Amino acid sequence: MGGRPLIGVSTYLESGARWGVWELEAALLPAGYPRLVQRAGGLAVMLPPDDPDRAAETLARLDGLVIAGGPDVDPARYGAERSPRTGPAAPERDAWELALIRAALRARTPLLGICRGMQLLNVALGGTLVQHLDGHAERVGVFGTHPVEAVPGSRYAEIVPEVCEVPAYHHQAVERLGEGLVVSAYAKDAVVEAVETPPGAERGWVLGVQWHPEMGDDVRVMRALVEEASRRD
Repeated sequence: MGGRPLIGVSTYLESGARWGVWELEAALLPAGYPRLVQRAGGLAVMLPPDDPDRAAETLARLDGLVIAGGPDVDPARYGAERSPRTGPAAPERDAWELALIRAALRARTPLLGICRGMQLLNVALGGTLVQHLDGHAERVGVFGTHPVEAVPGSRYAEIVPEVCEVPAYHHQAVERLGEGLVVSAYAKDAVVEAVETPPGAERGWVLGVQWHPEMGDDVRVMRALVEEASRRD
């Protein structure tokens, strides 16, 4: 493949966003995501919610896929009752991003899930989520940091072999692991911080991280995705 790989990043869909004199419905994405793709050597394109039936057609145009962070996954997606501490559902995003994930797995398109994206990956493969835990979001609207340790022998350990401080902001986490996924990193409190498909798995290169690499200076996780995407025919 010639040139830099094209990496699609899923977006928010907000009922009202303000810029200049305007306040309108908007598909938006924190700038850290496309900037991280660009710093890692890729070309970034935003993927606003669309008809789930168009997911495979969309994936056919891409070399890699990032499912971004955002609101809590609807517990109905993994067969659970809603906890009082679970946030409002985002049905358009859930449906679209689940379709993108499944299309990427079928097509073996390199896939990186970030925070919500990792959780949705787990749900797409039949896993479940803890709907609330304390200690992983320091204050409302403020990213904290905490150390993450890789599981030896994992793909993530090859990318980041040392214990690493990561930017984090979440209150949900993996409970039952989805089919075909393995844990590749933990926090000190044993919360699952990264999941992946094992090397050589039929679903291809898949990694999910619970933290927000777009809020930090470390490009290694995104660079690994971009490098894998550049190998596609």
